[in-house]
Amino acid sequence: MCTVCGCGEGETRIEGQDVGHAHDHHHPHHHHGDHSHAHGHEHDHDHDHDHDHDHDHEHSHDHDHAGHQHHTHGHHHHDYGQGPAHAHAPGMSQSRMVQIEQDILGKNNQYATANRQLFQDQSILALNLVSSPGSGKTTLLTRSIDDLKGELPISVIEGDQQTANDADRIRETGVPALQINTGKGCHLDAHMIGHAMESLQPADNSLLFIENVGNLVCPAAFDLGEAHKVAILSVTEGEDKPLKYPDMFHAADLMILNKTDLLPYLDFDVEKCIGFARRVNPDIEVLQLSAKSGEGMEAWYQWIRSRMA
Repeated sequence: MCTVCGCGEGETRIEGQDVGHAHDHHHPHHHHGDHSHAHGHEHDHDHDHDHDHDHDHEHSHDHDHAGHQHHTHGHHHHDYGQGPAHAHAPGMSQSRMVQIEQDILGKNNQYATANRQLFQDQSILALNLVSSPGSGKTTLLTRSIDDLKGELPISVIEGDQQTANDADRIRETGVPALQINTGKGCHLDAHMIGHAMESLQPADNSLLFIENVGNLVCPAAFDLGEAHKVAILSVTEGEDKPLKYPDMFHAADLMILNKTDLLPYLDFDVEKCIGFARRVNPDIEVLQLSAKSGEGMEAWYQWIRSRMA
């Protein structure tokens, strides 16, 4: 069980690879073209699974994810309970749980740094798309691919707990997509992305979309090496979502308000929602669009193009 977020541990499956448990990888050096994905160590994790956890949080973590700089090497033993926000792991002190959390995030950050270097070396713009389930994330992604694939080389890493349905939808657009199934895990991590890159091998000077597992809590804590987190919020959700999940909207560089074609039928205060987002992140950019009608999509494409440049 992941002590950072409390999610259950399960088999992680990456198409074409035998990865095993989400935190039980014997990670080789990654070779991608002429670039070495230099995770320069191997590591094992032993897990004590106390219980499964239904990850439907209506709260955020009270820790500063950006501040974790603790790195560990070699063989770790993680006695996984739950993170500081769920302090009911029997027999484990608060300080012990915090240290385990720092170890996990520190290790993840090492892999994220290697991913980021790989992306920079190959001039790949990696965007981490995050949202709650039902935000229209996959619809936004497939429409974006259809509209941009004649202009940019595009590839996709698709995260889901069990199915490959979204990856199949994406492959129908004609671009390469790789599915990561996280089992009971509720987020992608940098180690998974490094493995996926070995198989996917995006082209140089290309756009990589990473569609994270639908969840506004845990993906905020895990840097994947991406250039930007893009938080997608449907207007069918509450305008107070940025206040309920401040870690995610603080971590995101862009908030997309999707399904604006439904605004005439909803009691959703757009300006209040944007105000809440800027309360937790004064620098966040905001775009309003409808992936279904196409309204506002060109501004999204211009945002991508400016960052590709």
